[in-house]
Parts: sequence; C-alpha cells; structure tokens
Amino acid sequence: MWGVGGVITTVVASLLIGFIWLPSVHKDLSADGLWAMICRAAGVPTRWYRGPAGVSARASSDVVLTPDFLRQADAVEIGRGATLAMQCTVCHGARGVSEAEAPNLAGQYPEVVYKQLRDFRTGQRQNVVMELLVKDLSERDMRELAAYYAFLPRAARPIGSDDAVPPLVKVGDPIRNIAPCASCHGGIDRKTGSPWLEGTPELYAVTQLANFAKGSRHNDINGQMRNVARQMTAAEMASIAAYYASRPAATAAPAR
Repeated sequence: MWGVGGVITTVVASLLIGFIWLPSVHKDLSADGLWAMICRAAGVPTRWYRGPAGVSARASSDVVLTPDFLRQADAVEIGRGATLAMQCTVCHGARGVSEAEAPNLAGQYPEVVYKQLRDFRTGQRQNVVMELLVKDLSERDMRELAAYYAFLPRAARPIGSDDAVPPLVKVGDPIRNIAPCASCHGGIDRKTGSPWLEGTPELYAVTQLANFAKGSRHNDINGQMRNVARQMTAAEMASIAAYYASRPAATAAPAR
C-alpha cells in the first residue's frame, strides 16, 4: 500500500510541476497549448509539432558543409575573391571591417561566409541588398569570396574585462535549455558553421538575435539559434551583443 501511494504521489507531483508550476514560470512553455507541451517534452518529429506560430516551416538551409571548406585556399582563389569583394566594401569595409553596422568579415571562417551567401541566394535568409548582390554569383564566386575574407587578418578591438562576461556566454542556462554561447562561437569550443563573434557590431548582433527569436531569420540549421533566442530576454540579448562588440579579435586570420 505504501508503495502504491508513493507512486501515485510522485505522478501527481510530477504533473503539477510539469503542467502548472513550470508553465507559470516560463510562459513560453504553455504558449502553444497542452499538446505542444507534450510533444516538446516527448521529442516527437517536427512534422507532428510545428513550433510556435510565426516560425517558418521552410528548411533552414540546403548547405552541406564538407571538409573541403577547411582546406587552405590558394592564391588564385584569394585574388579572385578580392576582386569580387569590391562590391561589398560599402557595407563590409575595404578590408572586411565594417563601419556601417554590418558584420565584420575579415578573418571569418570560410564555411560561414559561404553558407550565408548561399542562403541569401536561395532565399533561406532575407535581406533586400544582399539578395540583389548575390543573385548572379556562381558557386565558384561564393567560394572565392569566402576564401578571400578568411585570408584577411581580423581587426583588433578594445579589450574587455573577463569579469564582465555575461553568464549566458560562459555557462548558458540549463533550466531554459540554453547552451553557452562560447560552446559554439569560440572560447570553449567551436561548432563548424558557427561564426566567431568578437568585434561584431552591437546593433547588428541585437537585431539578429531578435530576428531569430521572432522566426523572421530561420537559416540556422536545425533551429538551434531560434531555440536559444526565444528563451532570451531583451536585456540578455543586449548584454551579449555589447560584450562581443567590446571583445578583442586576433590580429591574424585563423588557421585553415
């Protein structure tokens, strides 16, 4: 009898915590109804659970990153990429360092630059200016642009204090299923296809996080950035953007 009572008590307590207390603390957990909560907890396929309203059901990206992107580019590829990059200087700077609140591309990983160009061309990521610029680029053009920007040295930035590292950058928030930013974007580890963020313009970073949260940007493979950004507050987005904008970048391009 005591064993049966204990099981019943445990089940009731679990239901109260899972369907009443947790949703009251994290409003986003209950926003889509009871069935969505059950599907999310069970980890069912996305065709059964489509996620929050307004999030695009389109594929995130058709880019497949291969070891080819990690090889050392040759001088011909870099030279051709430099010529193609002349049309990018207004926003991204003559040497890949932006003065226009656009992302810095100097020293960026080649697969990152290639993926974004490809996503703009296929419409997986939307931006009026970028879509016009990339619509006539060939596969070779995009690879050579990526090789050129990866070759450029990263710009040095003012050194920020390590004491001011936002918690989400260092340790994330396991309760909200947020991994540390540094686990994908450098500092702790790097995930292939994830950009380094040091020196990223603050306004650009805040805007992209907000777009991921709203679902208006949806070219993150498997929705990892959307899942993280939806859990973040506006203040957290602002603190992370300010942190990375103040961070120093290496004075040489990363090894490829």
